[in-house]
Amino acid sequence: MYIKGVNLGNWLVLEKWMSPALFYGTDAEDEYDLPRALSKEVYEARIRIHRSEYISEGDFVRIKAMGLNTVRIPVPFFVFGDVEPYIGCVEELDKAFAWAKRYGLKILIDLHTVPGGQNGFDNGGISGVCKWAQKPENVEFTLQVLERLAERYGKHESLFGIQPVNEPVPDWLWDVMHVQDRYKPRDWKMAEGSAGISHDFLCWFYAEAYFRIRKHMPEDKAIVLHDAFDARSWKDFMREDCFKNVWLDTHQYLMSAEGMGCPQTLPGYLHYITDNYYSLVEEMEAYFPIICGEWCLFNSMATGHDTHGGQTVLNGEEGSSKEVMSDEDKKSLYQAIAAAQLAAWKRGHGFIFWSYKLLTDTVNTKGWVGWDAWDLGRCYDFGWFPKQN
Repeated sequence: MYIKGVNLGNWLVLEKWMSPALFYGTDAEDEYDLPRALSKEVYEARIRIHRSEYISEGDFVRIKAMGLNTVRIPVPFFVFGDVEPYIGCVEELDKAFAWAKRYGLKILIDLHTVPGGQNGFDNGGISGVCKWAQKPENVEFTLQVLERLAERYGKHESLFGIQPVNEPVPDWLWDVMHVQDRYKPRDWKMAEGSAGISHDFLCWFYAEAYFRIRKHMPEDKAIVLHDAFDARSWKDFMREDCFKNVWLDTHQYLMSAEGMGCPQTLPGYLHYITDNYYSLVEEMEAYFPIICGEWCLFNSMATGHDTHGGQTVLNGEEGSSKEVMSDEDKKSLYQAIAAAQLAAWKRGHGFIFWSYKLLTDTVNTKGWVGWDAWDLGRCYDFGWFPKQN
């Protein structure tokens, strides 16, 4: 199967920058803070309204009409509603499977957050905290959630597969990114001792997750491993015959390429894509079916300033408030980088765009010019992203 997909980001796992109104009237920065900054009644009302309106049956119809065949659905560790003060979301996931069956789409369930945090990012649910791997009880809870997901959906005809954890940050990257400077912890005492995750631990966790999931999910469904930002480090992993239908997921953003020195020009982007993405995908296809599970059209050139790796006004970055490119030039830029990246992913087993929808008002909110390129719906409507055949 060649994956042509989109992430349903910010539906069941919140990201403040993608839906700022949900955080209105609070100083909360992430999903950990929000229920602690609102009364139980207000929190529940906001979450239930958000989930019912953000993604509905009509969105699955539209995704199918775009020529896509897969949705990756980020879910939180409290998906089953057994962790206070959060509200579970398994009912919404059930609806998604019914919609997917009706419209001929596949679902990749992505466990996007874990207790204690696997990366310290805001999208990991708790900013500046990365202590999940240090606490055996949190790891065991995560494995039990994966088993329950596999038991509930493992034989569903619309399931493509399960991803055990999203973007675990390795120890080397924790230091390089200075994660706690970018995603400042609210409670420094809670964050004390946070650190990146060792490759050895992640190998153990992936193997354990594989066997736990396979108890309930047949081998025709995929287990998808995130590469922990270093795809080539997995060449010798799971080569034994007991591991079946294991895919590798790499996340490649041009904003990260900029952080590694990619020139913020169209020729610079195109050269980086052909020199790096093409070879990476082709090389790793010898070991796993590989997909790019997160990417988009966002780049600093279209914003008119260096975003320093995609940092937003929420990170204290000075954003642009006036368009710096004509609509025609912007369309040409986005079409070119879309075509180049799609050509890279065709060397593997597919792609999943981040994300389907963005509720940030990039026109009336100061500093957000260029961020509409994260929204596949807008990219498709403006002709920046082509219909898939």
